[in-house]
Amino acid sequence: MPSWQGKSKGTKTGYRIFVGILRHFGVLPAYFLLRFVAFYYFLFSFASSKITFSFFRKRIGQKTFASIMNVYRNYFWFGQTLIDKIVLMSGLPNKFSFNFDGEENLREMVAGGKGGMLISAHVGNWEIAGFLLKRLDARINIVMYDGEHRKIKDYLSSVIGNRQVNIIVVKDDISHIYEINDALSKNEFVCMHADRFVEGNRTAKKEFLGNLASFPQGPFVLATRFNVPVSFVFAMKESKLHYHFLRVGRKTTW
Repeated sequence: MPSWQGKSKGTKTGYRIFVGILRHFGVLPAYFLLRFVAFYYFLFSFASSKITFSFFRKRIGQKTFASIMNVYRNYFWFGQTLIDKIVLMSGLPNKFSFNFDGEENLREMVAGGKGGMLISAHVGNWEIAGFLLKRLDARINIVMYDGEHRKIKDYLSSVIGNRQVNIIVVKDDISHIYEINDALSKNEFVCMHADRFVEGNRTAKKEFLGNLASFPQGPFVLATRFNVPVSFVFAMKESKLHYHFLRVGRKTTW
């Protein structure tokens, strides 16, 4: 399993075009344009398409044609999550709906006064999850790598404005560990991904989809060190304009 470099694709001009469509025409016309953008990446992002095709063909066991079609669908669905993030976090008019599973258990974590670790993965829409968690009346901190291109990041910040969550950037000097500790001491939530790693991180190999895969140990080591409750959360897109927030597993302390 190759390590991740912490960077995302896309251009500032591309983001500006989509934001303009969202402001003047809404979500569904933006999805229509996205079909052509997804097809471009399907044709010309050979390295990522090759890996995605291998996943559907070898790991999921789909036939060749179905795997090719799902490579395209993967780009299209991923693009939708980026559009949805911009719409919801910038406050643009929309018709999105949501339902929540396990919210009462997260409220118990808030009432416990120790803060908590919310662990997720690159499944669904993690920034939408952070946006939805604001209803818990507890500050949300998301730990992430600062790998987006600066011009794109600055432009999105101008569109979205102040985020509903606080971003803790992973740094080489491990100062982010102190920020995490400070957040937990204030009874706040700290959200982390536990499915990708960058070169040099501590990992553990586990069987996954029929083969050994490397997973980062960091989130679980931190949960153990700080002795705080842990929960697994996801925000899954179930239809064009509907999200399902799920809390998976029992509340526990690592």
